[in-house]
Amino acid sequence: MMTTTTGSDRPAFNPRLACPWPRRPRLVNAVQIKPAELDSWVIHQDDEVIVIDKPGELICHPSKDGPWSSLSGAVRERFGLESAHLVFRLDRETSGVVVFAKHPAAAARLQGAMQRRQVGKTYLAIMTGEFSGPATVNQPLGPDESSPVYCKTGVRPDGQAAVTHFAPLASGGGFTLARVTTETGRMHQIRAHAQWLGHCLAGDKIYGPDARCYLDFLDHGWTPALEEKLLLRRQALHCAEIDMRKAGLERVFCVPLPADLRACCAARGLPVPAGI
Repeated sequence: MMTTTTGSDRPAFNPRLACPWPRRPRLVNAVQIKPAELDSWVIHQDDEVIVIDKPGELICHPSKDGPWSSLSGAVRERFGLESAHLVFRLDRETSGVVVFAKHPAAAARLQGAMQRRQVGKTYLAIMTGEFSGPATVNQPLGPDESSPVYCKTGVRPDGQAAVTHFAPLASGGGFTLARVTTETGRMHQIRAHAQWLGHCLAGDKIYGPDARCYLDFLDHGWTPALEEKLLLRRQALHCAEIDMRKAGLERVFCVPLPADLRACCAARGLPVPAGI
């Protein structure tokens, strides 16, 4: 990484590096998954894959808090796997469909299909503001160097190509329930494009009204002040459907909108269409 220097040849102060991600280790995942909980989240299992309906506020990748503190570790332990191969990840606060491959050959095939964009993913999002027509954001994404949060992504002309489609399902009370699909898989793509569109995700600590909400959360946890700003404890994003038929799996995996997001819709007068 290039750094600027002062006249004394010392590295100049970089405010972004003063806010590493995450800034405080004490608020990194401390949840311990119970075996019965994990069993209740399994929506499909065969010789190649295990498909999980992941709750929000649960990390996918292994953590330092032991195998049962992450979805990958819990799946490996519960099903006696040498390794739980995560085909794709969801952000900690995003709920919905997660697919694990049971062995390296299946992982290579499915991850290759992801890279070739042969896997269809559909999300549901509660977004701030009301809009009635579909919107497509075709804007490149890269590091947001103006943000106090180190790993925030933003629209920038020299970024990587990224395309996101937003289709409103219901609007009311200053919010919109939208179906979201992506043509690319950039980091935080949906959240960054929603912010650029002017309709941030409800509950988003980084891409919502102020990225400093995330830093406040790391320092103090969930507080009444954050609840007043964000309304929802986690970002209102849910991976509702994964279509891996082009990758060799015979079915589409679907999970309904979870209870916390349904309650958020009900509190804001957003009708949830049947079948969601």
